[in-house]
This record gives sequence, structure tokens and C-alpha cells, in this order.
Amino acid sequence: MKRLIQNSILLILAIALTAGILWARGKSQGELCSAIEVEVINADSTSFVTPQGVLSDLKGQGIEVIGQHMGEIDASSIEEALRKSPYLENADCVKCQDGRLLIRVSQLVPVMRVFDGDASYYVNRAGKRMGASSFYHCDVPVVQGHFTRKYPATRLLPLIDFIEKDSLLHSLVTMFQVNDTNNIIIVPNFSGHVVNIGNATGFENKFAKLKLFYGEVLPKKGWNTYDTISVKWDHQVVATKRVKAVQKILDVDPADDEQAPDFQTMALGAAPATQQEKKKEEPKQEEAKKEETKKDKPAAKSTN
Repeated sequence: MKRLIQNSILLILAIALTAGILWARGKSQGELCSAIEVEVINADSTSFVTPQGVLSDLKGQGIEVIGQHMGEIDASSIEEALRKSPYLENADCVKCQDGRLLIRVSQLVPVMRVFDGDASYYVNRAGKRMGASSFYHCDVPVVQGHFTRKYPATRLLPLIDFIEKDSLLHSLVTMFQVNDTNNIIIVPNFSGHVVNIGNATGFENKFAKLKLFYGEVLPKKGWNTYDTISVKWDHQVVATKRVKAVQKILDVDPADDEQAPDFQTMALGAAPATQQEKKKEEPKQEEAKKEETKKDKPAAKSTN
């Protein structure tokens, strides 16, 4: 009998609770949306997503919910609209019973920055792209190359993660240059050479060979001896010697050359006279000789 009474009480409480929930839900559905609250759950000092920016994005897409019945608001469509933003990774929309619409968003977390010709963009782990802007900078690995759906930039993530976890390699690598899928170039932070690691597989063995080469060969041969060090092949390191730059020889018109002075002119420090100048000087020399002759000739005595 006692157990029956307890079960009856529990049943009554369950019915009351269900009725309360249905009543509250019905009341909330009839409530008008009075406010929208936006929370950026991964905001930090480098945040580029703000609540005001999210509200502006919704307004730009023609989504206006203030004053609407909560039951008429489609939370799923709001989430889908926000997730299309290149600045967001995820968005959740919750309708509260007091007429508030709560939106929680997480901004995109870049794992690399890609330079593709004149374009530059950030990429997250899911491969989502966000255009680079002067208003936001994130210190992430830099990659130069062209990527497609068939060969996305995320193919480099295992390689980048491996380097980021190794303190020596992390301090060594400045950027990545992807010429094609089988020629991934690493640019060290010191000038002299680049490293070709081939494709983005088996890099544990490749970097082991590179460290050995750095420790035993380059200190003896010189850090500027090679321009390319390739570790793309198994069990070997192929280094290409640097080719010295050839100085450009300028084309010179012989007509522009000056006449070389003879030894006497060089000794006297005077420029040689040209044929025209000599012809001009000859009459002057003749006149000078005549004047000297007149001076040296004795004057005639007069006779009375």
C-alpha cells in the first residue's frame, strides 16, 4: 500500500512537471524576442570577431529577429548563416524563455598563412580560408604555393605539426615553398641554402638525415658551399654546390673611348693635341718667330 502511494505521488509530480514544461514552452513560443546576446567563446588578445561584428553580419544577410515571436525564429537557419562566415568556425543559437536569443560563436583559429601570387589568406585545421587583412596578424607558419581541392593546404599539417613540436626545427624553419606535391622546399632562417624534403611523408627520417648532415658535413664544408640540400630520397642526402654569380659585362661603344695618352704626355700631365689644334697653333708659332727675329735684328743707323 505504501509503495502504491509513493508511485502515485511520483506520477503526479511527473505530470505536473511535464505540464509545467509544456506551459513554459508555450509561453516562451509566444514571447517576443527582446534582445540578442552574442558571446565569442574563444576571444583573446588577438580577437578579430566581436559581438557587434556578428550582429552586423546577421543584419547584412537580412536576418532581423527583434520583435518576432520566439516560435517563429528559426535557430538552425541562423546557425547555418553564421557558419558561412570566413571568420567563424562554429555558431550555436539558443532561444531563451525570457525572450532573449543567445548566440555563441567561435572565431577561426589559423594554423598557417598561405601566399598564392598576389593573394594571401589564413587556413584553419578544417581547411577553411580567411582572407588576410592588415587589421589582424597571427604568428603562424608561412607557406608559399598554390593549393586546390585535390591538393589542399591541410596536406601540410602533419609536417607543420612535427616541426612545431621540435624546438630545433621550429627555430630553423622560416617558411615553406610548395613547388609541387613532390617538391616541398624549406627555407631556413639563415641565408645560404634551401632544403628540399620531397613530399609530405616520411619526414621523421628526412629530418634525421638533415640533422646529421648539419652536424657532420656543413661544419667542414662550409655553410655557403651548397645552395640546395635534398633529403627527398631514402638513405641519402644530395647536396648541390652553389654556382657563383657571373658578373655582367657591359657593352661599350668604341667611339666613346678616350684616346690613350702617350708616355711624354703622361709625364708632363698635359693632354695630347689633336690635328686640328696643331693646325691652329702653327700660324701663331710662325708669327711668334717673326716677332722674335725683329727684336734680335739690330736697328739701322741713320746718316746725315
